[in-house]
Amino acid sequence: MPTFQVEGADLQYVTVSLGPGEAVYGDAGHLLSKSSTVGMQTVMMGGLLGALKREVTGGSFFVTQINGPGQVSFAGVFPGKIVELDLAGTGVLAESHSFLVAEEGVKYDATMARLAPGLLGGEGLFLAKFSGNGKLFLHAYGALQRVDLKAGEKIQVEAAHLLALDASMSYSVTRVGGLKSMLFAGEGFFFVEVEGPGQVLIHSITAQQLASALAGYLPNNAQAGAGIRLRY
Repeated sequence: MPTFQVEGADLQYVTVSLGPGEAVYGDAGHLLSKSSTVGMQTVMMGGLLGALKREVTGGSFFVTQINGPGQVSFAGVFPGKIVELDLAGTGVLAESHSFLVAEEGVKYDATMARLAPGLLGGEGLFLAKFSGNGKLFLHAYGALQRVDLKAGEKIQVEAAHLLALDASMSYSVTRVGGLKSMLFAGEGFFFVEVEGPGQVLIHSITAQQLASALAGYLPNNAQAGAGIRLRY
């Protein structure tokens, strides 16, 4: 069976070792390198309906099937941590862009639940859904926080910081704060309230936050081609 090795510290990647006839599938946008003996095939997992659901919710319409023998590596696009989840008949809901690679026994779908609140939140609560049996690897932006909730315990997570939660957990979208905080807080207007039992995974930064932090260093239209401006 395939073996996996997560390497690196704050800029991590996962290397998959495959024997003859062994296969995994992943997001081609996160592919880092592969052995020359490794074959690749673009597939529409879950049929047309499944592919369309993933596309609408921010995931990948196609996935890339990787066939051994050889090694292949996947990495995230931002500094962060790679999360290994071992599914054994349980399901996981995850942020749509976090998917790296999974074993063949893991089913990759999407959920459009809470669609309207996700739109109102401006951050999107469109989640990939993974179920079945096998290893799944996700990428968290920045540091990773794991929160284990007991039955009846709740946590409120700012929508864009939610990485994943057990599919069996109840969740809803709530607005936190009044008009003043909505206008001046600088954060998302909606939180995801998750109720235990189960585990919630949270990443410490978001793609929007990183882009905002870098925006001041990038040339504007009038300075196109001038390169990055460094500030001290």
